[in-house]
Amino acid sequence: MWATGAVLFFLQAANFNSDGMKALEAGKYDAAEQAFLKAIAADSKDYTAHFNLALAYGFEHKDAEGIAEYRKTLELQPKLYEAELNGGILLLRQKNPAEALPLFADAAAQKPKEFRPRYYLAECQLQTGDAVTAEQNYRLALELNAQSAAAELGMAHALARLEKLPEAAPHFRQAAQLDPKYRDSLLELADLYEKNKQPEEALAIYREFPDNFAVQEHVGAMLLAGNKYAEAIPRLEAAYAREPTTANCVALAMAYLFTNQLDKALPLFDRAVAAEPSNFELRMAYARALRDRKQYPAAANQFYAALKLKPEDKAAWRDLGAMLYLAKDYPHALEALDKARQLGEDTAGTAFVRAIMLDEISQTKPALLKTALEAYRHFLELSQGKNENQEWQAKQRAKLIERELEKR
Repeated sequence: MWATGAVLFFLQAANFNSDGMKALEAGKYDAAEQAFLKAIAADSKDYTAHFNLALAYGFEHKDAEGIAEYRKTLELQPKLYEAELNGGILLLRQKNPAEALPLFADAAAQKPKEFRPRYYLAECQLQTGDAVTAEQNYRLALELNAQSAAAELGMAHALARLEKLPEAAPHFRQAAQLDPKYRDSLLELADLYEKNKQPEEALAIYREFPDNFAVQEHVGAMLLAGNKYAEAIPRLEAAYAREPTTANCVALAMAYLFTNQLDKALPLFDRAVAAEPSNFELRMAYARALRDRKQYPAAANQFYAALKLKPEDKAAWRDLGAMLYLAKDYPHALEALDKARQLGEDTAGTAFVRAIMLDEISQTKPALLKTALEAYRHFLELSQGKNENQEWQAKQRAKLIERELEKR
């Protein structure tokens, strides 16, 4: 009786397995799943049923269930190569490289001439922080399959992690050459060049992506930061035309400013300031542009607006004073320079400008002669031979003022 029952039990499990395999081959994974579950119910120790059920789960992207079935398979049939490899792949797909690593290590040891376990072993090592061993295994994987773009990219990542960027670069290139879908990895290489303070190498790669709008917008920003204003302008114009954001507006305005295209820069600054009225740096840039265009009243308005935002900014007071000097508004210029001086901005340049203004005012207000003389002397103390022409002028004016004062 028991013998007969066991035979029926075995035949029943075999039939379920056969049905499951047919369903797998036909791509009917749900039907395959049901068949293998029945086979396991008929014989729970049938490792092939557990293995095939894991396969079905993998095709259905039921990774957690598939991993459990591969583990059961390995419990019943330790070191089964196919279960180690497939189970490791599902674990990697679930972002669990630490648990996948021993499976791939054993699979690679079993079949050292097989590419896949070696490649996946390297992937796990890289993802768990062992870039040194990962590099070694990527190298072995590439010896087994030199046409693998994925292994080339993995090698590039391992070398980059080890700060071997010159060695990593050819592998990024080779990955892109072997498979077009890896071409965007070159942008990753460009980013690494940027972080490594190699902007020219980064720009050379970015220029290979002329149809990538985001990349070309970034190139424009890089060129602007690298003082390559004329080259930056076409890209910044395209960026602003496509997306007229405040950031793009400011970038283009700055490029125009630095190429002395003030008539183009000023309207952009005006729009940007209207959009971000509390942006101190933006107002200062606009004020300086207006100053350079000799639109002094408008420049003064922007300087004062900026100083409302940062009333203790000594450079802003200095620039305001210098601009008011150009506008020949000496009283307000002196007030601004005095404020800058109080805040610690006391240079030979500002001292000389201050002395000149006091000297000119003293022509109509003699009471300021002594103050002008002190200003020239203060300039000479600060300059100390660094500004020969201005020092000669200051000395001559100081002598004349001294004589004038002696007459009184």
